[in-house]
Amino acid sequence: MRCPFCRHEDTQVVDSRVSEDGAAIRRRRRCPECDKRFTTYERVELAMPVVVKKDGSRVEFDRTKLAASLQLALRKRPVSAESVADAVARIEYQLLGSGEREIGSSQLGELVMNELRRLDKIAYVRFASVYRRFEDVAEFQDLLQEIRNSGPQRPPRKRQDKNGVS
Repeated sequence: MRCPFCRHEDTQVVDSRVSEDGAAIRRRRRCPECDKRFTTYERVELAMPVVVKKDGSRVEFDRTKLAASLQLALRKRPVSAESVADAVARIEYQLLGSGEREIGSSQLGELVMNELRRLDKIAYVRFASVYRRFEDVAEFQDLLQEIRNSGPQRPPRKRQDKNGVS
């Protein structure tokens, strides 16, 4: 494999391990020329279903676009990149497991929302408010109430005034 930094033709594998979901092999590599290290992933390439958009057009499933959507919803949230990668892998696994040749974009959106709900409630609300195209505050409140009713409650945080006093 070519080094992404200096473009040297050969690199050495320093470490290999199976990813948490078992769907990929993570390899740490080192370039003998510039001595930089980088990570590659080896995964089985299977035929993913084609995504059918709302207007009827069809596009190939794009793992990068899916990850970018998750990362956008999770922007500035305390969720690791590894958790996002695992969520993408779970969605891919569900798509492959369905055996379908095509999937509607709405079905894909629901899979994304399920993963975001598992990862971070704030990101879930962000994504859902855009994805479901809320028209008014009542729809937003309904979603928040649904979240409140579905999971364990955290005690409210103490608010501090501008002087740092609770």
